[in-house]
Amino acid sequence: MTQAEPRLTTLAHGGGCGCKIAPDVLQSILAGAPQAAPFANLMVGAETSDDAAVWRLNDEQALVATTDFFMPMVDDPFDFGRIAAANALSDVYAMGATPIFALAIVGMPIGKLAVQTIGRVLEGGASVCAEAGIPVAGGHSIDSVEPIYGLVALGLVHPDRVLTNRQAQPGDVLILTKALGVGVLSAAFKQERLDAAGYAALMASTTQLNTPGPRLAAMPEVHAVTDVTGFGLLGHALEMARGAGVAVELELTGPAYLAGAEDLAAAGVRTGASVRNWAAYGQAVTTPSALPEWRRDLLSDPQTSGGLLIAVAPEGAEAVMQLVQSLGFAAARRVGRVREGAPSVVVV
Repeated sequence: MTQAEPRLTTLAHGGGCGCKIAPDVLQSILAGAPQAAPFANLMVGAETSDDAAVWRLNDEQALVATTDFFMPMVDDPFDFGRIAAANALSDVYAMGATPIFALAIVGMPIGKLAVQTIGRVLEGGASVCAEAGIPVAGGHSIDSVEPIYGLVALGLVHPDRVLTNRQAQPGDVLILTKALGVGVLSAAFKQERLDAAGYAALMASTTQLNTPGPRLAAMPEVHAVTDVTGFGLLGHALEMARGAGVAVELELTGPAYLAGAEDLAAAGVRTGASVRNWAAYGQAVTTPSALPEWRRDLLSDPQTSGGLLIAVAPEGAEAVMQLVQSLGFAAARRVGRVREGAPSVVVV
């Protein structure tokens, strides 16, 4: 950036998946929207807050379509583009699909940012798409007050192998493939309290593509998958519970945490989104009575480009762990289980 340019994060009121509308507010908005007419080929719509829409093309192929975009959580434009692209592609992987191409969504404050800076955002996104083996085949751009970047992402999957968040079964083991704490680290970055090691951990996590998705779809023991993003682990686990009509039990010591996240959270670093998340769904979550508030914040912390939450039959859990670890997800952990009961989340 030139000296005349402001930091990217100073141009946005929020960043990453922390920009998402709070789940209760979103639910209220959607409640007033007209319901889509039934379509025979629409396999997955908006009914259970799943990660993407799925349209059956034929007996062998289904199209997975999603879009995701947000404002910057870091100042480096290339890094911003990388994070946003990885986050958008995650929804395709979470449905068990293989990406085929993407379209760019670009909103930039022309006049405040140099053309070269905006170009670096797009280059960052394209670099991640290239890593995924797909092109950015087009897109749309506007002049906006705040910088916005993301993708429309499309993928293909066999209709019989679509992964959703609504098929978890009692007895399933829950596995989370990435460490938590993205929101806390990004908040620390904005407060200039994040050191170089913390920034490296943040970037490594948020730009890691959730490539295990298609392989998980080929494993019959895997029943449900979702990616953990803006609503935090608690929020997305609750969506899985509601989609399947089951209860989810999460172990407080189960998830891994990004380096420095626990210390920063204990020191009071938090995101506004974690507070909004808890206010939205806390009534459906039971936590230990002595749980410190900062611990709860980490469980509701918005995860930009977070990991996959996998519900797998006990006999398949070890194979899933071996698969994701072999693909570079060293922070993968067993974080809980699914049991019979009213849709809810219990932290033990």
